[in-house]
Amino acid sequence: MATKTAQLPAILGGVRTPFLDTAGAYGELMTHELGAQAIAGLVQRTGVDPENLGMVSMGIVVHEVETTNIAREAMLTAGLPSTVPAYTTAMAGLSPNIGLVNLCDMIRLGRFDLAIGGGMENFSDVPIRLSRNVRRLAMRLRQARTHGERVRALSTLRPGDLALDIPKGTDFTTRQTMGASTEAMVQKYPVTREAADAFALRSHQLAVQATQAGHLSADMVPVRLADGREVTVDNTPREGLRAEQLARLKPVFDRQNGVITAGNASRFTDGAAALLVGSLAAAERAGLEPQAVLVDAVFTGVADLHSEMLLGPAMAIPQLLERHQLRMEDIDVFEVHEAFAAQLLVNQVCLASDDFVRQRLALSKAPGAIPQERLNIWGGSLALGNPFAATGGRLITTAARRLKTQGGRYAIVSSCAGGGLGTALLLENADRY
Repeated sequence: MATKTAQLPAILGGVRTPFLDTAGAYGELMTHELGAQAIAGLVQRTGVDPENLGMVSMGIVVHEVETTNIAREAMLTAGLPSTVPAYTTAMAGLSPNIGLVNLCDMIRLGRFDLAIGGGMENFSDVPIRLSRNVRRLAMRLRQARTHGERVRALSTLRPGDLALDIPKGTDFTTRQTMGASTEAMVQKYPVTREAADAFALRSHQLAVQATQAGHLSADMVPVRLADGREVTVDNTPREGLRAEQLARLKPVFDRQNGVITAGNASRFTDGAAALLVGSLAAAERAGLEPQAVLVDAVFTGVADLHSEMLLGPAMAIPQLLERHQLRMEDIDVFEVHEAFAAQLLVNQVCLASDDFVRQRLALSKAPGAIPQERLNIWGGSLALGNPFAATGGRLITTAARRLKTQGGRYAIVSSCAGGGLGTALLLENADRY
């Protein structure tokens, strides 16, 4: 194997926990404990020697203050040796994507040749804080030296300050929810309610079919709970869901003219994902079969945070294709995050718009919409839910397995994220090397 090829970074294996609706069985676990079970499952599944790992990187969106470097806590809880370093990534919903790309870049540079990356999210145990005024008061009381200073500090407390500060899921800069941002996108790049419902129904139907065919369980590791029970399957896809059920639901964010309902939006779910990445040479030495080489990645931001918040795929995919002189028809597998059905459909509109790519990306011609027969054919986030920092790991793992299963050459994994961020990763079937 040529030296340049031997150092190429590849996906050597990927697993995820079952994804569960929030306030369910994972409620007794801290987030790092859920992430630990994904890491431990990956090590067991691949048989990799943890002593040979050069780094662990895990992403998260909703941080717990007690586990600031949650990647470290997760890997130690999983039983990995403390001599392996770890760091945590935070890039909204792209947190696992940027971590995995960083690891692959370091592998390409020869810093190390094996690493674990992924992400975790447990909305059943989100940190709920006291109000900001109470937090400030607590620090003033801590610094107070006299009784008078403590009395003056306490005199600033108001009844409203005793309310709990619960995470609201709004973008800090725009103060919009992701749903409201998507409705603004629909006003700019129209899609219909009927199309959104149909796409959501498709996601559930494909996820149910993939579950029955064993495609999803192939990458799943069980989660053991404190009472000895094991969680082994997703509880998110809705078998038997019908179009008329979706049609009856009322819009959530724009109650008069909106297209987003509880049925065509992804739900908050709990889960974790972990992937083993390494050089092709390291895979050969360890007796591991590489699945897909990470060829390249594009990370981007949108132009208008208010009306284009979740247009990340439409910004990133054309740049990735242009960089490698590829066309849509050259890509065999697409795994794209479904935050909302309308969000994905708006991205499809923009991917097919010459005006959009000329104005936003200075490209002469749009690549075209993603062919439906290649897009999320084992179901997507609308059916499987969205445990933020675990979703990217699921998308990459699924894309690599689909490449192997289908015998295709290229896959693109793409996501939008809060803050107007987007990414697109290009994978190539390792059988080509």
